[in-house]
Amino acid sequence: MNYKRVLKAIKKYDSIVVARHIGADPDALASSIGLKEIIEYNFKYKKVYVVGSTSTKFKYFGTLDKNVENINKSLLIVTDTPDKKRVDCANVDDFLYKIKIDHHPFVERFCDIELIDDKASSASQMIIEFALKCNLKIPYSAACKLYMGVVGDTNRFLYNYTTVKTFDLVSSLIKKTKIDFVSLYPNMYLRNLNDVKFSAYITNNITVTENKLAYIKLDDATLKSHKVDASTAGNLINNFDNIDEILVTIFCSEDTANDYIKCSIRSRGPIINEIASKYNGGGHSLASGAKLKNFSECDNLIKDLDIACKEFIGEDYE
Repeated sequence: MNYKRVLKAIKKYDSIVVARHIGADPDALASSIGLKEIIEYNFKYKKVYVVGSTSTKFKYFGTLDKNVENINKSLLIVTDTPDKKRVDCANVDDFLYKIKIDHHPFVERFCDIELIDDKASSASQMIIEFALKCNLKIPYSAACKLYMGVVGDTNRFLYNYTTVKTFDLVSSLIKKTKIDFVSLYPNMYLRNLNDVKFSAYITNNITVTENKLAYIKLDDATLKSHKVDASTAGNLINNFDNIDEILVTIFCSEDTANDYIKCSIRSRGPIINEIASKYNGGGHSLASGAKLKNFSECDNLIKDLDIACKEFIGEDYE
């Protein structure tokens, strides 16, 4: 990774905007806000903004900027986002110069500098590596966020893209900044009772096919009756990992505010990002998402995922 090119660009511009993908998650927030804090700490004279839609669930990551000045003279750094259409709250083409730092499989080029490492566990891991390689000081607050970003995208280092490099970088982060990482977990894993009850509802109503695909469709009335929103199901999907009778899980939640069906998909084997890309989505090979127009489209996606499960089971028995 040529992180020196990124550092050179950061030094050149006095106004910098950091953005990430729509649909905030810990890694997207940690990598963008953490990068902002690192730049501010090392370059006191620069104006650095971090943009994106707010998320009540992840408010512990800090505040976002709403009023950005001199966009047409600013550097844009996009973290954790593979394609232009998924950049949140930033019109990419308005910026003078653009950088992408991302760990998803390549989708499209839309920046002047593109650093892509699809072997990295998270964008947060890449920001840690950037800071360490470029000898930048990492403030305590940024270190806490970046640690949570790595933990969030690896599900506490459980996923197969957690590597020796991941542990080495996290270890270096902890040694250099002395963060109390144990104290960070309550923010990430504290749940309210409505979410727990809603998880129980999903468990009792989910459908599992003979090919080990688990799916549920959640309309707006169901979400409201449980006092949750369209993002809640996606936040609960990891609860269904490591169930013997399930290979792939998909939750389809109606989002009336944005007029689409939000689909979260997880897999224990079958490759799912290529299927998700056919349905206005994408992501990682075992963790992806999609946004569909209606539940009829969800039915087609569910069928394709079920076929993928069937083919995977067939390969497993050959």
